[in-house]
Amino acid sequence: MAFNKRVKIKELLEKDFVEQEVTVMGWVRTKRSNKNVSFIALNDGSSINNYQIVADPSLISDEILKRATTGACLKAKGKIVTSQGAGQQTELMANSVEILGDADPEKYPLQPKKHSLEFLREIAHLRVRTNTFGAVFRVRHALAFAVHKYFNDKGFFYIHTPIITASDAEGAGETFKVTTLNLSKPPLTEDGKIDFKSDFFERETNLTVSGQLEGELAAMGLADIYTFGPTFRAENSNTTRHLAEFWMIEPEMAFYDAEDNQNLAEDFLKYVISYALENCKDDLDFLDKRAAEEENTKKVDQRSEMGLLERLRFVVENEFQRLTYTEAIEVLKNSNYNKKKKFQYLIEDWGVDLQSEHERFLVEKHFKKPVILMDYPKEIKAFYMRQNDDGKTVAAMDILFPGIGEIVGGSQREERLELLTNRMKEMEIPTEEMWWYLDTRRFGSTPHAGFGLGFERLVLFVTGMSNIRDVIAFPRTPGHAEF
Repeated sequence: MAFNKRVKIKELLEKDFVEQEVTVMGWVRTKRSNKNVSFIALNDGSSINNYQIVADPSLISDEILKRATTGACLKAKGKIVTSQGAGQQTELMANSVEILGDADPEKYPLQPKKHSLEFLREIAHLRVRTNTFGAVFRVRHALAFAVHKYFNDKGFFYIHTPIITASDAEGAGETFKVTTLNLSKPPLTEDGKIDFKSDFFERETNLTVSGQLEGELAAMGLADIYTFGPTFRAENSNTTRHLAEFWMIEPEMAFYDAEDNQNLAEDFLKYVISYALENCKDDLDFLDKRAAEEENTKKVDQRSEMGLLERLRFVVENEFQRLTYTEAIEVLKNSNYNKKKKFQYLIEDWGVDLQSEHERFLVEKHFKKPVILMDYPKEIKAFYMRQNDDGKTVAAMDILFPGIGEIVGGSQREERLELLTNRMKEMEIPTEEMWWYLDTRRFGSTPHAGFGLGFERLVLFVTGMSNIRDVIAFPRTPGHAEF
């Protein structure tokens, strides 16, 4: 049996196969029967749309038709004909149906009814068979492909940065340790501490929180590079916006300043979202309707003013508003939301870290377009960001989107050795251990910049899902490492 001769449902829906004999394979979504005929809605994952198999009991045995229950996997052969019913243009008149895998209707958890997202997370190994998750993961694929296509077409080089590292790029200390030591009886030093010299790498190591620092090293020879890989944060946070394992897109560019960095990030975001709009129409139409239904369950004052497709076009069609952190603080401080204490976190002084509610206010209420915020106070930003001449701010940028707040964070990097070394000492980052990073400032340093985009945050925005656990196949969160 040659399985690769099957025709995908997406092809059947897009091309003319009328009067041709074809083989389709997929999973039964629904079946309805009478004594004269059975109609089987089949889905193979290639499209959100099902394909109708018409099975004549005089050609297909009762035993096979009884086994063709929701969730069962089957192979059907027959002729494609023009459909007599509404809802589809063509259908397959089966002359042969073979059950590839049974699904006990008493035990199969995905019956043809509405299931909550919470329930579907408990069966993440099966949820991809639903309309919602099939759509989400097809869109996720399209976005990932668009990321690679964008950077490849721009002449960037894809660098695989290490997953196991001895550095903590963010300095937050929320890392997952990597060890081969016997944890029940680890070797100890004379002063009673764990002897990592006996470990596999002969030093303390962890899973990476970012590929940025290694990306900077590569940019100092290849000029334009990007990373796209898994990153890990051991932050004990059970929110709809946090994962312990997630994917990051991190370009680093030599000979770029802060403005070049902003221009690239804006162009990149518009490109990948446009790609999804052009290539995932059916899935996004479905997700748009799904998001609208979800909005209707919220309180009126919590509903988004824009539908999903409207938000996506809003980003693609608008020039991003650019302003400094200082200007944003003035806008927020003088806003009616702040004066009437509608913000949960009131804006009083310069130097505070902005919350999602502030970011969304700037985008959705004040400017009514995506926003790029620049020149943040250096106290609330990372050590590697280039210090501005005012001595108070750094050449950082965040890009803010409707419904989600910050989606991109980046900066021009500090290329001046003395200023970088002093800043690291201020923030108690060990310069001896980071000698390799500082070498890029010792030997042929140049202005350079980069940014980071959490891929799941992008998928969350484009699909309109409300929980980040629903845009990655097998989410890793505190207390959950199932599947």
